[in-house]
Amino acid sequence: MKDFFKSEAGKREIFRLYDQKLQELNIPYEEEDILTSFGRTSVIQTGDTAHPPLVVIHGSNGCAPVALEAYPTLAQHYRVFAIDVLAQPNKSEGERLSMKDDSYGRWMNEVIDGLGLNEVTLLGFSFGGLIILKTLINDERRIKAAFLASPAYIVNGNPLKALLRIFLPMKRYMRTKNRKLVVKVVDELFTDRDEFAVQYLSQVFLHFEMDFTPVPVITKAEAKGITTPITLLAAKQDLLFPGGKMIRRARRIFPALREAILLSDSRHVQNRAGNRRMEELVRQGKEELTKAARTPSQRINLHFG
Repeated sequence: MKDFFKSEAGKREIFRLYDQKLQELNIPYEEEDILTSFGRTSVIQTGDTAHPPLVVIHGSNGCAPVALEAYPTLAQHYRVFAIDVLAQPNKSEGERLSMKDDSYGRWMNEVIDGLGLNEVTLLGFSFGGLIILKTLINDERRIKAAFLASPAYIVNGNPLKALLRIFLPMKRYMRTKNRKLVVKVVDELFTDRDEFAVQYLSQVFLHFEMDFTPVPVITKAEAKGITTPITLLAAKQDLLFPGGKMIRRARRIFPALREAILLSDSRHVQNRAGNRRMEELVRQGKEELTKAARTPSQRINLHFG
């Protein structure tokens, strides 16, 4: 398997920050490796094993502890499985999969199978949203509901704006190591300043081979074939995947869309208030789906949010 870390020293520093964030969460957890045909997938598990399963998937250049930090209350209601995405700066080891086919969907279904899960709720941010949609396209039979926060794969933003405000400062930092350039990138992406993100991305930009492949968008036919209830949380000020544009297209192409909410004051990465909104939606979704399962004799319309 290819190692996407550029040096052992850089890898150690990124893993140090990974472990630091995991310890800062101050939660009981277990770590498990799931072997798939695409590579070894690292999974962090927390919450009561008697609770229903929730699989949480982080965004690009992220890791499982950051995903757990975003949604801390959900472990009170679910057994949470936070996934380290392959070929990202984390503890999984495997191939960098293509976004153009169903590889990510096949991989995630292999992980779900390896964990022995059924009736799974999926929650993904940004690139994690793309992975969830690929999973539903590939095989949605074990998925109960999907929650997407600022997801990739529905629309894309203005590529020139992204180049000027994110990718060029990133490239300049890689040459100059001027930390202010990382702060600039973080401020463009995050609703509120995140000092850990500045530390982590400072190391990722220097020591990890990032994927700059253009992100495709889901086709109308693929979206139409999804039957799993989808809840969408979009951000109006999202430079990468603009929220207003996203919701308009989502309403046109997803028959299974149950709720679409636009956070008017949010950038791509939600702040604590935005993440709390998603936690509320996931909890409400659990209650609605439980009610539906207990009432087979009549039709119940599901409303999230």
